[in-house]
Order: sequence, then C-alpha cells, then structure tokens
Amino acid sequence: MGLDYEKCWGTSKRDSWKTTLLLAYQSLGVVYGDLSISPLYVYKSTFAEDIHHSETNEEIFGVLSFVFWTLTLVPLFKYVFIVLRADDNGEGGTFALYSLICRHAKVSLLPNRQVADEALSTYKFERHPEPKNNSSRVKLVLEKHKSLHTALLILVLLGTCMVIGDGLLTPAISVFSAVSGLELSMSKDQHQYAVIPITCFILVCLFALQHFGTHRVGFCFAPVVLTWLICISALGLYNIIHWNPQVYQALSPYYMLKFLKKTRKGGWMSLGGILLCITGSEAMFADLGHFSYAAIQMAFTFLVYPALILAYMGQAAYLSKHHHTIHDIDFYISVPESVRWPVLVIAILASVVGSQAIISGTFSIINQSQSLGCFPRVKVVHTSDKIHGQIYIPEINWMLMILCIAVTIGFRDTKHMGNASGLAVMAVMLVTTCLTSLVIILCWQKPPILAFIFLLFFGSIELLYFSASLVKFLEGAWLPILLALFLVTIMFVWHYATIKKYEYDLQNKVSLEWLLALGPSLGIARVPGIGIVFTDLTSGIPANFSRFVTNLPAFHRLLVFVCIKSVPVPFVPPDERYLVGRVGPAAHRSYRCIVRYGYRDVHQDVDSFESELINRLADFIRYDWYKEHGIIDICNEDDGYRSGASSECRLAVIGRVAIYGGPPFETEETVQPASLSVGFSTVDSVTDIIEMEPLDVERRVRFAIDTNSEADPGSEMDAQLSEELRDLHVAQQAGTAFILGHSHVKAKQGSSLLKRFAINFGYNFLRRNCRGPDVVLKVPPASLLEVGMVYVV
Repeated sequence: MGLDYEKCWGTSKRDSWKTTLLLAYQSLGVVYGDLSISPLYVYKSTFAEDIHHSETNEEIFGVLSFVFWTLTLVPLFKYVFIVLRADDNGEGGTFALYSLICRHAKVSLLPNRQVADEALSTYKFERHPEPKNNSSRVKLVLEKHKSLHTALLILVLLGTCMVIGDGLLTPAISVFSAVSGLELSMSKDQHQYAVIPITCFILVCLFALQHFGTHRVGFCFAPVVLTWLICISALGLYNIIHWNPQVYQALSPYYMLKFLKKTRKGGWMSLGGILLCITGSEAMFADLGHFSYAAIQMAFTFLVYPALILAYMGQAAYLSKHHHTIHDIDFYISVPESVRWPVLVIAILASVVGSQAIISGTFSIINQSQSLGCFPRVKVVHTSDKIHGQIYIPEINWMLMILCIAVTIGFRDTKHMGNASGLAVMAVMLVTTCLTSLVIILCWQKPPILAFIFLLFFGSIELLYFSASLVKFLEGAWLPILLALFLVTIMFVWHYATIKKYEYDLQNKVSLEWLLALGPSLGIARVPGIGIVFTDLTSGIPANFSRFVTNLPAFHRLLVFVCIKSVPVPFVPPDERYLVGRVGPAAHRSYRCIVRYGYRDVHQDVDSFESELINRLADFIRYDWYKEHGIIDICNEDDGYRSGASSECRLAVIGRVAIYGGPPFETEETVQPASLSVGFSTVDSVTDIIEMEPLDVERRVRFAIDTNSEADPGSEMDAQLSEELRDLHVAQQAGTAFILGHSHVKAKQGSSLLKRFAINFGYNFLRRNCRGPDVVLKVPPASLLEVGMVYVV
C-alpha cells in the first residue's frame, strides 16, 4: 500500500513538473518577447551622444556592468522573487495590486460595494483581529483620508496610462531597430528611404491582424522567441571567445563607479539608454494569470536571464576591440556577415512577437479600466471561445496603429524612441514598487520597516533611471508624459462623472411603495413580455424607470431590475455571478438581479445573457417558493438580510444547479424543533444555491423538519409555483425589452469653473463620442428602449 502511494505521488510530481516546463516554454512567446529583443537597441541608445568611448574600454565595461546589475536587481530580484508573489488569485498587474489593497483596506472608490461581495470564493479575504501595530495604523490613516483614496486611484491610473504609452512605443522601437539591420547592406540614401516604409508596412500588417486574435498565430510565438534567445546566446559566446574573453571582469560593480567617475553628467544621462535593457520586465507580472509563478520564474532564471547576459557581454566584447564603430553602434555590427541575413529575419519576427504581447496587454488593461468605470466605453470583442481573456478593441487598435506610425515617421531614430519608451517603462515600475509596498503592509501584514526598505532600495534605483530619462524631455521623453497627462485627465473625468451620476441616482431613487401603487387605478397598464431595466443601483427603484412610466404609462408584466457591477477581484465564478431577489410580493412579478463581474472578466453576449438570466430567475422562483412555504425562513438582521421585512432585503446567489423539489438548505442560524447542525467552511461544499450573508470563518447549516407539517407539500403551493413559472415562460415568448437611461450630465449652479468645464464639456464630449451603453451591453437595437435623463451633479 505504501509503495502504491509513493508511486502515485511520484507520478503526480512528474506530471506537475511536465506542466510547469510546458508553461515555461509557452511563456517565452507571450511574456518575454519584449524583454528578449532589447539587445537590438540598448547600446545604440546608450552611446547616442552622451558618452564617448576611449581606448581603456572603461565606458563600454561600465555600461555592461550597469546592464548586468540592472537586469539582476530589477527583473530577477524585484519581480521574480518579490512582486510575482503579490498576485491576486493568480493574476498580476497594476489592477491586481490595487484590487488586493482595496480588499484589505476601505480605499476603493467603486460606488456600489456590497457586503455580499466578500462571500465570493475569489475574494480570498479572511477577517481576523488585527494586532495594534504600525501596520494597522497605516491602514487607519489610508481609510480615514478620502484624499488618499483619490491619490491612490490617480497613481493606478498613471501606471495604466504609462502601460498604454508603452503599447504605443514598443512596437515602433522594436520593429524599427530590427529593420535597421538593412543599413549594413544598403547605401545611406537607400537606407534612408527604405527602413521607414518597411517599418510602417510591418506595423500596419501587425495591427491589421489583431482582430483575428493572438490564439490564431500564438502557436509560433514561443519557437520564435526561443530561436532568438538561442541565437543571441550563441552570438554572445562567439564574440566573447573570439574578441575579448576577459569581458567577464566588467560584471564587477567597481566598473560602474569608474564609469560614473569618468563620465559624470554624460554617464548619468546615458542611463536613459541603459534602462531599456529591462523593458518588458513588467510583462512577467502583468501576464502572470496566463501561466504560473513557477513557470515564469523558471523561464526567466534558467533561460532568458543567461541568454540576455551573454548577448550584452558579447556585444561589449566586440565593441572593446572595435573603437571606430562606437558612434555607429548597431546590434548587427557584432553579427558575423555570413549569418547576418538569417539573424535579421529572426530579429524582425521576434520584434513582431514582442510587439504583439504588449498590444494584447494594452487591450487587456483598457478593458480592466473600463470595468472599473475609469475609461470611456469601448467595444470589446472576445476573439477566442476557448482561451479566456483574449480580446480585441477596434477603436484602440486603430488609434495605436496611427500613433505608432506617427512616432516612427516623426522620430526616425532609435535614440528619441528609446528616450520615450524608457520613461514610460520606469514610470510603470515606480508605480508597481509603490503599490507593492502597500501590499507588503496591508495584505502580507509585514512590519512597515520592511516595506520602507523595499521602497527605498528599488525606488531609488528606478528614480535614478527615471531622472536620467526625464532630463531628456526635449529629446523624445515629452511624448509619454504628454500622453499620460492626456489619458489620466480623460480617465479621471470619466470616473468622477460616473461617481457623481451614481450619487444622483442614489439620492433620487423611488421607493418600493411607489412601484407597488402603480396599477389600473392610476391608468397604468402592464403589457406582455419581460422588461429588463438596467441600473447601477443595487437597491431601490431607479429614477429612469419612474421617468419611463411617467412618459409612457405602461410597463411589462414581468419586470427585472438588472445591475451589472464590477467587484475588486479578477474573476467571478459563473456559479456565483448572479444575485437574485424579489422586488415586492410574488404577485407583482418584479425581480432584482445583480450580475457581478471581475476586472478581467469579459461580459456575455446579450443572447446568452438573456437566456442565462431567464434560467436563473426560474431557479430563484423555485428556491424562493420552497423557502417561503417551508420551515426555515430566517435572515440575520445584523447582516442586512431581514426575515419578514421587504423582500428587497433578501438576495440569493443562484448557481447552475436548479432546485426541483425538496426543502432548501439555508446558511442561517435558526431555532427550530428536530434540527441538525452541520459545520462547513465554504459555500460550495453544500449547494450552489445559497442565501447571501457576510463572510464568516465558520458557517452553520441547518436541516430543519417541522413536526407539525403535513406530508403533502400542498397543491396550492404547487399551483402558485407553476403559475409563476408559466408567467415567466409566457413573458419570455412575448419578447424582451431592454430599458436603458440615455443620460445628459451637467454641473449644478454654483459649481467651480473647473468642475463645470470637466462635466459640461469634458464628460459630455466623451459620452457623445464613445460607445453607448447599448453597444457595451450588446443590446439589439430592435429591443432597446432609451429613457432620456438629465443629471444635475
């Protein structure tokens, strides 16, 4: 028996290693494309103008030493060993860090937060008494000051905008650097008129193919990057052995000090080119959800890192013996002429792969921003039915293409593109360092001194590089700054107006009594079909519905108030997505449905959403009837779900498992005769259909039997249940109408000039020129009813 166990354990371990190796191989094409092509332009950008080479090789060895230690400290130590551990349910990136912080401290500016959201299995937040130490004091300070919430959001938006800027600059500099290898086989005039058009042609093809999705050509990404890494490793070894075997001495940090002592201000300014060796490091964290921590760690530590070090050492060895070429540095100069053309082809393919990865990442982060109400509405197309998260955004794609071509034609050289790209990269890394410091305190509950050491050590390195990029403001670094300011303004104005609209809806919502009073006596008719009213409110009747009834004195026989909301988790399991409850008594046939999505979830098409909603309503009707006519009917008043009160207070998570008979299981404490108590730790261990309550470490479930009840459940209850289900089916057959608010927002009188400009001009301009809510929700025009609303905020 013991031998069988050991055999099974050994087989499982081998399978785990095989999976990790496979994921590590696949990560090469998605994660490391951008990072692996940096040898194409690092030395060329570094030696552009700021420093001059001498016979002593102190400059080239100093640059190599900086490259080695930058690659070692930032991607290897910071990202691989620390930041990758700050994942959110396996997801990484700026929003993952922000999501973690929001779950452990009340700093989120998302308006419609509910206690029930904490019961999501992906929430992963355990409530426990916190020690009264410096960590809790940091948390209290963050929660107390609303200005810090806004500052944190602006920091996250700034990081997001710099990622978008990187998505604009990386394809331009990557493809341009790869194609520039043609200059060695052309005259200067031919090179001038050939490289730019070829680069633009490749960029147009790259962006034109985006709508097919990464999965169509993704199978060839990993082999291309693997071939490229082997290629630059082999070239590096060849150059080291052939030109200068003593180049390894430059790995000593002593050469960094000599370099700065000799070059002074020029050496400091050249750091703006050196930092390009770590472009793409953020992708290790941002793409964590597609792979695993072990796979990304293994691929970088054992393949990517050694290959890059060999490539940079090889180029330095060649340049140390060829001083006359130092101002015409190009990666291809160090490539033997006999293999130059194959290397050029592989380099162009690798640059396309690296560009593809950052473009896909840009789509993903814009989708996350939109889901959190921080970006104007855009059309998101899910390009793969099998691979989750592969999306395409048409408007962003074509805007990126136009700007990317404009950058290529406008800058025309690696130096200016490198200055722009370097500043964007370092800004993103600084944001990640700041957010990770908060995660160390709030989520990992480590002493603040550790977070301060982390922030001071890595922040000082990144600030040094950032300052070197910033000083080149007029030489290209102005572009990401201008782009970031423009995008942050748009995103913050959109988010601010969205919050104000929600507050207006909250203050002007209509009471349940008003809805129940509507009837024939007031001249209100109910027409066949289902009316789905979209609202941001999680309770109450929205003002847009009251305006609809006022102008058109009729509404549908079956009414569903739907709130599509985002929660601070990457994904919401389908079985936990729908919160369903009644609005008023059962005879009114009105319901509320809260549909919860994570910031990485892709919304359903309207057809699948409609059919799914009907199925969940049917399951809820069965559940509610068994519950109301059964024995157990208790809600914990402290939790906000009250028994015997308005049914607006009670919502249930409706999963895929339908209830067709038998008493329901309740996650509530009751005092009933002949009951049996059973403890369980997760909601999935008993049933997929549960009554929501705030998070408890230990839950109780009771199976109650009323000794006074009849054996027969009662034909009256069965008839009423069948009638409600039949009404649902008839209403579905009659058709569904989607009722949406068509809003116009204006600042109230007495508002400041800045607020009036932001709301009256900024937000309304964005609203008129972005996608409407019907497009984002994928509502068919034939079924759409829009209600005009004026918001005075």
